[in-house]
Amino acid sequence: MGSFSIWHWLIVLAVVLLLFGRGKIPELMGDVAKGIKNFKKGMTDEEANDQAKTVDHKADETK
Repeated sequence: MGSFSIWHWLIVLAVVLLLFGRGKIPELMGDVAKGIKNFKKGMTDEEANDQAKTVDHKADETK
């Protein structure tokens, strides 16, 4: 019940290759990489926007 042997990993790899095919896996990993890159870009954009959107509130003295 311990760790998997090399035969288990070879069978899992064969099943994955049968399901996705050879060309689909690199395409999938490319999509994942693009998603991570866009996420990081969005986070840095959000931090820059948070710093730029500082607004000073003044009390209304019309009373």
